[in-house]
Amino acid sequence: MNLRLGLTCTGALLAASVAAQGYPAKPIRFVVPQPPGGGADIVGRIVALKLQEALGQQVIVDNRSGAGGIVGTELVARAPADGYTLLLGYTGVLTINPSLHKQLPYKPLEDFAPVSVAAASPLILAVHPQQKINSVADLVTAAKARPAPLTYGSPGNGSLHHLCTEWLKSATGMALTHVPYKGVSSFNAVIAGEVAMAFVSVVGGLPHARAGRVKIIAITSKTRSPLLPEVPPLADTISGFDAANWFGVLAPRGTPDAVVTRLAQDIAKAMQADDVKQRFIRDGGETIGGTPAAFAELMRAETKRWAEVVRGAGMRVD
Repeated sequence: MNLRLGLTCTGALLAASVAAQGYPAKPIRFVVPQPPGGGADIVGRIVALKLQEALGQQVIVDNRSGAGGIVGTELVARAPADGYTLLLGYTGVLTINPSLHKQLPYKPLEDFAPVSVAAASPLILAVHPQQKINSVADLVTAAKARPAPLTYGSPGNGSLHHLCTEWLKSATGMALTHVPYKGVSSFNAVIAGEVAMAFVSVVGGLPHARAGRVKIIAITSKTRSPLLPEVPPLADTISGFDAANWFGVLAPRGTPDAVVTRLAQDIAKAMQADDVKQRFIRDGGETIGGTPAAFAELMRAETKRWAEVVRGAGMRVD
């Protein structure tokens, strides 16, 4: 019985190895669970192009948006584990959704084989320029001096922007009222003076800050951005504050290790290419290109972190 089991396992390993040697033999479907034009789509198309060059096969971006990224993410979780369907995952769908959705139709830590984190981008905290707020300390003072809570905008309940503000709120004791919008409308609301503050991506907020439409008072990365060297990290005020919208490539669980390793190596090399690095620097992000093990560890750590924020805020989407 043991001999038969050993022969079966050996045969499966050999079959996987042989399959990996011929990989890829056909085009690869690369699912981006967001609509065209957004941050995930931009990252996905950069990665797809570089993978296509490295693998010698077409890598087709398939935008499958819906339910805050759940539709496309579930699609890949249920796909064959052969390396021909990949996912461009990100912070929200992989590490925030598990705490927000009671009936999430996929399990990020169980249903996927992490391949590589491709890139990450922090958020910046913007306020209307007419407010006498030039720092996080000023914001806290202003909020606590008001009889009514300050309002803040976000792209929606459970978004990274929403959770970052709830983390800031709980750490400082400010009274804040959440006003959810759709997409960039939350940032436009700051510009219009409809809400007092909002987190926004660097690439989305920087042009408006330079034009004087908003003031940027903090960044969510642990260190200052070369694009905004004058803006301090929130970690200077709140110990341990570190948040980013990161993007990584995943395959369905059970994809052969040799295929995962090949993809990880190609992505890591692509993310270190000068043209790719400079593109992300211009947009306020950074390229990473780590190992599958490093990606898995990031997912575990981030899932735990955002679960604590969600519990502290008493949040639930369903």
